[in-house]
Amino acid sequence: MVRRALAPGAAALVAATAVALALGGRGAAASAAIGIGVVLGNFAAHGWSLAKASDVSVTAVQVVALAGFVVRLGVIVALLFALDRLAPWFSPLAFGLTVVPATLSLLAYEVALVLRRRIGAGLQVPPEPAAARAARALAAREGLR
Repeated sequence: MVRRALAPGAAALVAATAVALALGGRGAAASAAIGIGVVLGNFAAHGWSLAKASDVSVTAVQVVALAGFVVRLGVIVALLFALDRLAPWFSPLAFGLTVVPATLSLLAYEVALVLRRRIGAGLQVPPEPAAARAARALAAREGLR
């Protein structure tokens, strides 16, 4: 999933940087490039964390999906404030106008992949250990095994 987003991400990087350079100068272009990099890094972290959580349990996938989203958005906002305070050339407007549409585009891309069954169809999440024990106990009690 993440590898499939790299080519469109590179195209978005070039386009966002060119538009920001034309409209706001070098600082805006650098801010837009950082924004695209942050979005791609966020997406890669999302894919990696879900892959690792799927090795643990369904509950871990759910926790990582929800809490990870909040944590990653917090990192983006913290980066916005840190760059605004520390880098005089940084343009929060260019950063924000790049991050928001790029994030929404990646979410739409992910939805399209899921709807086309390119991702998620072969997802193998191990059963919850307690549920597996309960299923075995029930099957033994009912004489199914």
